Amino acid sequence: MQKKLKNNSYSLTHDKEKNVFIVEFVDSKNLSQKVEVSEDVYNAFYKFRLEDMSQSHKYRRHIEHSELFEETLYQRTLHKPVSVEEQVELLILKEKLNIIISSLPEIQKRRLQKYFYDNKTLEQIAHEEHCTKRAVKFTIDIALEKISKKFKN
Repeated sequence: MQKKLKNNSYSLTHDKEKNVFIVEFVDSKNLSQKVEVSEDVYNAFYKFRLEDMSQSHKYRRHIEHSELFEETLYQRTLHKPVSVEEQVELLILKEKLNIIISSLPEIQKRRLQKYFYDNKTLEQIAHEEHCTKRAVKFTIDIALEKISKKFKN
């Protein structure tokens, strides 16, 4: 007896001793039916089942491929693609930020640079500039407040 596929509603059997070909299926009343068929009909069913299996495998591979290379990988990416509009918007914001920072007093620019771009701590900046940590924090806070106000305008 040949294997019945999950999504096929029939199975094929060939009794080689009797040379009998049988198609077995469940009818609309949910009763199991066995029908003896000619070799040509059996071969047609067999060919159809192989084509059906082939299509089923292609479909599964396509779905797995699509999920793996499109949706799944897209979700896994660390740096998702940025649209052209978003890139332009980011460039405009960066340019505006640079203009605003360049308009700040020299001490504020210098301390912002060290804190945000050079990743130095308040203590390191205070030590380099021979002042207190509180003075550095105050300068940076004032600079950030000025930047925030100018961005809102």
